[in-house]
Amino acid sequence: MWSLFYQYDVGITHFINNFSRQNWIADAVVTAVTSIGIPLMVLAVAGQWWSRSNRTQTRHVLLTSGFSFLLAIALNQIILLFVQRVRPYEVGVTSLMGQASLDSSFPSDHASAAFAIAFAFLLRSRTKQGSIFAICASVVALSRVYIGTHYISDVFGGILTAFAATIFVCVAYREDSSINMRLVKLF
Repeated sequence: MWSLFYQYDVGITHFINNFSRQNWIADAVVTAVTSIGIPLMVLAVAGQWWSRSNRTQTRHVLLTSGFSFLLAIALNQIILLFVQRVRPYEVGVTSLMGQASLDSSFPSDHASAAFAIAFAFLLRSRTKQGSIFAICASVVALSRVYIGTHYISDVFGGILTAFAATIFVCVAYREDSSINMRLVKLF
């Protein structure tokens, strides 16, 4: 069974990566997305801090997003201690565009970070914004496979980490808590 899963993983990863180096414009766009996608998403979240509409609830969603982001990345670092998966370009599955990474492949930090933002908005009933962030997160996550840095399963692992982190934050960090009331009044 694992052999079949690995074959699909490699096949899908190789299929997506084969689109790279076919069109210099697509390569430039995807390289930009993989480099600045997460910072742009973070700026899009942070820029809402000064929103005037429903300020307390908005700030709670923004903080949930930030905490989910941080927890997802922290969970990934713990997973990396136990899972030492080589990058697909190291074993000839993909052709790498850009610089090699020094850490293990599973799970994808980019996918975790991007989807933590999206899930926070979706789970806090900000469906429109959450949907936009989910589309952005999908593009960022797929860009990692396109450039040859990750297997498709690394991306799905990152999405699962983001979902688990966001669920935990949504349960632990309540809008009516005293810590939230103090935090949302900053600035």
